[in-house]
Amino acid sequence: MSDRDKGHILLVDDEDMVRQSTAQWLKLSGFQVDSYATAEEALAILDNTFSGVIVTDVRMPGMDGLTLMSEALVKVPKLPVILLTAHGDVDMAIKAMRDGAYDFIEKPFVPERLVETVYRACEKRRLVIENEKLQQNIASQSGIDAKLIGISPAIQRLKREILKLAELDTNVIVYGETGTGKELVAQCLHEYSFRHRNHFVPINCGGIPESLIESELFGHEAGAFTSAAKRRIGKFEYADKGTLFLDEIESMPTHLQIKLLRALQEGVIERLGSNQPLNVDLRVVAAAKVDLREDANFREDLFYRLNVSQLHIPPLRDRPEDAPLLFQHYLRCAAGDHERALRVLSEHDLATLSAYHWPGNVRELKNIAVRYSLDTELSVADILASGEWNTPSKPSYGRPLPLAVQVASFEADIIKGALQRHRGNMLAVMGELDLPRRTLNQKMTKYGLVRGDFVQ
Repeated sequence: MSDRDKGHILLVDDEDMVRQSTAQWLKLSGFQVDSYATAEEALAILDNTFSGVIVTDVRMPGMDGLTLMSEALVKVPKLPVILLTAHGDVDMAIKAMRDGAYDFIEKPFVPERLVETVYRACEKRRLVIENEKLQQNIASQSGIDAKLIGISPAIQRLKREILKLAELDTNVIVYGETGTGKELVAQCLHEYSFRHRNHFVPINCGGIPESLIESELFGHEAGAFTSAAKRRIGKFEYADKGTLFLDEIESMPTHLQIKLLRALQEGVIERLGSNQPLNVDLRVVAAAKVDLREDANFREDLFYRLNVSQLHIPPLRDRPEDAPLLFQHYLRCAAGDHERALRVLSEHDLATLSAYHWPGNVRELKNIAVRYSLDTELSVADILASGEWNTPSKPSYGRPLPLAVQVASFEADIIKGALQRHRGNMLAVMGELDLPRRTLNQKMTKYGLVRGDFVQ
């Protein structure tokens, strides 16, 4: 936000002298100001496209400031409304804050305090609008845009490639780092192909013991081996007329690669313990983290059978503009799943999401979004720094946060601690931290810290 574009203000005061001088001071401070003598005039021009805040006197002829606030919040929920009150109205103003007012300033006021309060309100309004835009963007998505969330050129290019390959019905190798969403890409290839009415069958070649993977793929007859009590339909047979997704195919044992190649070449399989050939018609989408051509343990002939087409999923660090959008999506999912209110991302949270390197890609981001939704005391940087989203079976990635994120997180913790110790007493916090009021207000806005949360 430039120094000359700090926010849009609707100023309402029935006293001409006060209204004009207040408007002039706010304009000189970099705000865009529209001033009105009556609440009715201001309310008439207000709609849900308004991106600023209201500053209004409380006692006015006709509609008073409290009624204006009530009506304005119906039109524009979460709209910051700052009340200008006389000394005798303070108790009433405190009640109004419980009813939704952003803040109140007692007359006669120091102009600098008004500017600081208005600035914080405009910052809050900007963050609310930014979060709403993220939510609207997600809600308005349809088709493949609702499945593969992102606005970056890299993810848009991937969507176009998926839709093109879906129509060709060729085998595909999907390359991508852990957590990038290889199975989701495979599902999209299936859902936008003519095979979409039949089964999409995933199998993780690295997650099944070598002694069982052949049975998983091709099935078995009763008595085929010791624990085979009854006939089992394998993944190949179950995926007939549909799509078989082979994740981590680089981990498939060599002897099974030979059987897989034969099944793909001839379109025929046999269950373990049977001599009866079964015809299968399916599309195979394989996923790998490494280039299969460079893997000495992967058969070259199988590679060429699978490698009719390729897709490469970009890591999240190469598309940082997608991180806030993805985080908002998983935040909404977590809030719905756990019946929690949807948290509003602070400026610091948004900056952290875009600055972080995301070694665990979208899977890591999803886990952090769930934690963030459930623990309202923690910022995104707090969770990233702690590494607590890692499960016991998955070690921390160990790579430090960017310096700017670490410094900001440290600063936020110091300010939060001072607010807790002084129970929201701003003068005491300013004294302890040796910060002017304006600087403290700006930093509190940046880190999503609200004075009222610390007042007892």
